[in-house]
Amino acid sequence: MGGVSHFFFVSLQRKPTYTHQNSKMKLKIAVLAGDGIGPEIMEQGVNVMNAVCEKFGHEVSYKEALCGAHAIDEVGDPFPEETFQTCMEADAVLFASVGDPKFDNNPNAKVRPEQGLLAMRKKLGLFANIRPVTTFDCLVHKSPLKDELVRGADFICIRELTGGMYFGEKKEGTDVAYDTNYYTRKEVERILHVAYQYAKQRRNHVTVVDKANVLASSRLWRAVAQEVAQQYPEVTTDYMYVDNAAMRMIQEPKFFDVMVTENTFGDILTDEGSCITGSMGLLPSASTGEHTPVFEPIHGSWPQAKGLNIANPLAQILSVAMLFEYFNLNEEGALIRQAVNASLDQNVRTPEIQVEGGAKYGTREVGQWIVDYIKGN
Repeated sequence: MGGVSHFFFVSLQRKPTYTHQNSKMKLKIAVLAGDGIGPEIMEQGVNVMNAVCEKFGHEVSYKEALCGAHAIDEVGDPFPEETFQTCMEADAVLFASVGDPKFDNNPNAKVRPEQGLLAMRKKLGLFANIRPVTTFDCLVHKSPLKDELVRGADFICIRELTGGMYFGEKKEGTDVAYDTNYYTRKEVERILHVAYQYAKQRRNHVTVVDKANVLASSRLWRAVAQEVAQQYPEVTTDYMYVDNAAMRMIQEPKFFDVMVTENTFGDILTDEGSCITGSMGLLPSASTGEHTPVFEPIHGSWPQAKGLNIANPLAQILSVAMLFEYFNLNEEGALIRQAVNASLDQNVRTPEIQVEGGAKYGTREVGQWIVDYIKGN
């Protein structure tokens, strides 16, 4: 079946603290389960990581930390200093989700769970968000797009993660509000180089997404991109307005290889990309940069499903695969992907992607099946 094979990472600034002796590794993982379905899917991700480490002889230790609404309730801060220190001391962060309706429905809330996610990205210097979008042949029918459009789609969205409107100067009042879409040349250059490095290892095609016909910040992006592109003559470069890119993703998703864009556009386009696969519960992501990398599913906290054992754990589990591959443990990552593909092939699926008349599996049952597969192969 179609699915995801080994994923690679370009070299970014990082200082891992792990030890490597005779191909055996010691990994320190910060675990941020967060809110909603986060703890449920995180449990399955950790179980899979333990199974892989046991099979390959690696040592792994975990330290849990507060984030999101849970952290606000406990200490009044969605990303406490203690959590930040836990992340800095770890080799990698395994993150689940943040968000709670009691904050979503309160426009006057001074502190919000999502602020913790932004703080984590900024403090850890995680300027590159890497979101692979790939289709599984056995799930193409779940996509709202036609089979012939999505089958074989395989591209990466590279989203700049620490600049733009999310971090620019803000004003919020009863009559006037604004967010500043602020970027520097350095911020744009470094994320573009990440995109081109990925393209060189894939199909040598980069699409730079902006709104240069309207926005000054986008004109800076395009000007810098035209300069950086000259350093990669083997790579074909397209420039596309964000509205056109959104349309093209629906009309012809197989056109794209590596898409690179700014923070706000990237947030929107990557969620749109998730629809191509048929379920947000299938896509992992990585955020990398100056300090400890973070691996997380792209979906949110889905509070309505909390405690119901129906959340799809596959994106969290595939995030564990990306974590292993970040440390060049490619065989370990490949085994997880093989297990996920096998579970889908055998219809071991949570309700939102299960075939009609298929057996009922919950979050725990899917996770356990994958653990058993790993132990038996």
